[in-house]
Amino acid sequence: MKRDTAALLMGVLLLGLTGRAGFSAEATASPPTAAGATHHYLYVFPVGSVDIYDMDHSFRLVKRISLSLTSIGVRGAGVHAASHSLYLSYGGAGGSTGTGALLRYDLLSNRVRWMRHYTFGIDSLAITPNGKKVYLPTGESTEGDSWEVIRPSDGEVMGVIHAESRPHDTVVSLNGRHVYMGGAGDDYLMEAGTATDRVIKKIGPLLHGIRPFTINGRETLAFTTEDDFLGFQVSDIRSGRVLYTVPVQGFSFPPGGGLGNTPSHGIALSPDEKQVWVIDQPNSYVHVFDVSNLPGSQPRQVDDIRLTGHMEGSESPCAYYCERTGWLGMSRNGRFLFVGDAGDVIDTRTRRTVAVLPALYNARVFLEIDFRRGVPVFATRREAIGYVTR
Repeated sequence: MKRDTAALLMGVLLLGLTGRAGFSAEATASPPTAAGATHHYLYVFPVGSVDIYDMDHSFRLVKRISLSLTSIGVRGAGVHAASHSLYLSYGGAGGSTGTGALLRYDLLSNRVRWMRHYTFGIDSLAITPNGKKVYLPTGESTEGDSWEVIRPSDGEVMGVIHAESRPHDTVVSLNGRHVYMGGAGDDYLMEAGTATDRVIKKIGPLLHGIRPFTINGRETLAFTTEDDFLGFQVSDIRSGRVLYTVPVQGFSFPPGGGLGNTPSHGIALSPDEKQVWVIDQPNSYVHVFDVSNLPGSQPRQVDDIRLTGHMEGSESPCAYYCERTGWLGMSRNGRFLFVGDAGDVIDTRTRRTVAVLPALYNARVFLEIDFRRGVPVFATRREAIGYVTR
């Protein structure tokens, strides 16, 4: 077994051990690969386990760890590759769901560096590229408006940003200068400077109740989904104005059923920033939009892909918020789209499902981590952002 695969497997095994959680594991051998090559893995975090798939070999399951530590629910994940650190936020999202926790796991030394339980809820985190700050929203079930600024060395709170109510989702820009914050209880996307941790801009007003969102690499465009709307909005970050409200054409909401108020709880911008993919939970579809002519022209709907895994019923097992609301992620090279709560892996060139992953069918938290010579060298964000910087 190659060193990078061995390190990966030992790492996730020790995550279960150091987390003091009972576990059982199943694994298949990873196929031989060229020495010095970069190996790409999809980490999926369903309740109570960590499932890792080999992206270079038809998404073969590499390791499955039963991890009772996260049986109270995983809300966010992020990696800072340079420090070999994986961060997981887990537990309650505030309010009736309770408070939460954060852990830092070292992917190189294969041990949990620290675990910190807080007096507030947690949600989808973001990490600065230099690894000096973790931005942790206090949960969509809280009535508060704070994103806690966490010190990565030990998990201590070292600041707070007051933004929008029901703090839910977070994106840090590629250059690390700005953090964008979306609250499930408001209609503005907030931008703060990471040097001062102060809000400097409000983007909107948007349709009420911001859900998953993403930005382009140059920080000129934001793409947001909202409650009670099948589709997405495009905003000019610099001016703070909404440019386009883009409904999905040819599909009804609700179609006589489906999840209540979040039909498009998943959006992905391709790395080359030419396409946006958006979930249609009530109809079990993903819709594709051409956005290559932004900001001058409105996004154009170009394809509708029926999901193999229907987004009906509940995740299993599940701690809370069990409905299959969904989430979208994309590989760094843009070849694969990952559909949380459906399980589909879609080849973006053929626009066909090439794999259905059981863990992805029951999870909304996942990301790609790449290894070279046993060392993590890159990880995608939980949100599928754009990477064009010129």
